[in-house]
Amino acid sequence: MKSINPFFWFDTQAEEAAVFYTGIFGNSRINSRAHYGEAGPGPSGSVMTAAFQLEGRDFVALNGGPVYSFTPAQSLFVSCKTPEEIDELWRKLAAGGQVLMELQKYPFSDKFGWVNDRFGLSWQLNLGGGRKSIDPFLMFVGKVQGKAEEAINHYVSLFRNSRIERLERFAKGEMGQDGTVKHARFTLAGTEFMAMDSNAAHEFTFSPAFSLVVNCDSQEEIDLLWDKLGEGGKTSQCGWLDDRYGVTWQIVPANMGELMTDKDPARAKKIMEAMLKMTKLDIAALKRARELG
Repeated sequence: MKSINPFFWFDTQAEEAAVFYTGIFGNSRINSRAHYGEAGPGPSGSVMTAAFQLEGRDFVALNGGPVYSFTPAQSLFVSCKTPEEIDELWRKLAAGGQVLMELQKYPFSDKFGWVNDRFGLSWQLNLGGGRKSIDPFLMFVGKVQGKAEEAINHYVSLFRNSRIERLERFAKGEMGQDGTVKHARFTLAGTEFMAMDSNAAHEFTFSPAFSLVVNCDSQEEIDLLWDKLGEGGKTSQCGWLDDRYGVTWQIVPANMGELMTDKDPARAKKIMEAMLKMTKLDIAALKRARELG
């Protein structure tokens, strides 16, 4: 397995968002842009995806239409090294957005803030003083409140190079259900994640607008993760599935970009048509579609 990367579903603002994010974080760049062909489903020639890096971490943004919306159940947790750094990031991310928790001192942090940016993507900024990092953060709310620890153990059991780094539970009397996860940090396939349970009466839950792309080395790996992550959940087309907790994953070949691109429009159309007919992705079938196109 190559990696697990966050994937963001926008209406039409994927490229604009990628340019904005890479402009405010260090060690960041747009790696590539892919465009829709005649097979769609977006307008031919328009930007389909923008692949980019923030602080050396890979992300992908998609123009998928007005289908999904971001929620604070999935956010990006940014550990900042200096007060000046967190203040500047907050100023830029909060502009035109929605503040969920003001940037200020809290019992758990000298400086912390939570905001939805102008595109709707949710960010948590924390003055940590250590290394700069941007980690996906999962908040288990509503029907899956209290399931964070179970989910973390499930995920760690499925991926190589995975472990629980830290898990702190709510104590009696704290603002959370006794014994549920107050804060957890864990690693999946070498990628760091964070999670918590919240028993607050939130009206949102996980959304496919923020999914996790698993780049697999083989069909055997795709088959295994498709079965294990999809068990008790819901599968859909093009390698997408919601697991039993409602988290959305994309189980794809690591060379997906190579398989899906071709300079010949007719061949590219055949490949896209083949993929759109699939639920679980079939590497051999995609290769055949490319060869026969």
